[in-house]
Amino acid sequence: MRDTNDAAAGPGRPDGAGGSGQDDASIVFLFAVTLSAGTGATDVASFVRLGNVFASVMTGNLILLGLAVERLSAALATNSLIAIAGYVIGVALGARLVSAGAEPRWRLHRVIPALLVEIVLLTGFAVGWELTGGRPGGGSKLALLAVAAAAMGTQSAAASGLSLRVSTTYLTGTLTTMISALVTRNRDKRVQGRELWQLLAVAGGAALGGLVIAVAAAVLPALPIAAVVAVVAGIMVLERSPGGDRQQKVARRRQP
Repeated sequence: MRDTNDAAAGPGRPDGAGGSGQDDASIVFLFAVTLSAGTGATDVASFVRLGNVFASVMTGNLILLGLAVERLSAALATNSLIAIAGYVIGVALGARLVSAGAEPRWRLHRVIPALLVEIVLLTGFAVGWELTGGRPGGGSKLALLAVAAAAMGTQSAAASGLSLRVSTTYLTGTLTTMISALVTRNRDKRVQGRELWQLLAVAGGAALGGLVIAVAAAVLPALPIAAVVAVVAGIMVLERSPGGDRQQKVARRRQP
């Protein structure tokens, strides 16, 4: 016999979560919006100060790598490859941490280890950023680029564990889905609004990052760190709330 909470679960909510599915989805999207804002700030730091490449947008980096080949630019090719390699390592690490979660059905809980690793990586990035005065060069620039990209890769893997189909680093698909749904009218407008907020968040994070790097560059690494810390704190609060405790018990009963 199916658990009543199991029966209530729907495609727009975390697996095994009790209570309102819409509320659960709203919480997850709030976390995604917060992380996306941090992504925008990180990419600004990467593009402006770490070699004109991105920490999270690997499609853009692949295009820049092709451009580097055409222009015979060893510097641009190196920067692109470092960013791609760092991101790949971060995704691999984050995916292992998410899949190794002790509560695979309680998805918000299982992303915490990956997000904690991201905090460690971003903290290391912040230390290096401060030591170089926000203007790294040579080997320090490549090292910081690799760390920033690894942090974004880890975040991407963590986002995949939020149970909804959200991304916090590569948002072209989010834009495509939102526009397609808008012109075909085949999706809940509430969902389209959430996707719009996520796109605005990454743009807003980039705008804030650009402002900070212009007037107080030393503060910039605090932006993505604050975003991830806020999400981890939010997950822990939910987990310790009466509803969160009940959700974990339901999740354990559903495990084979």
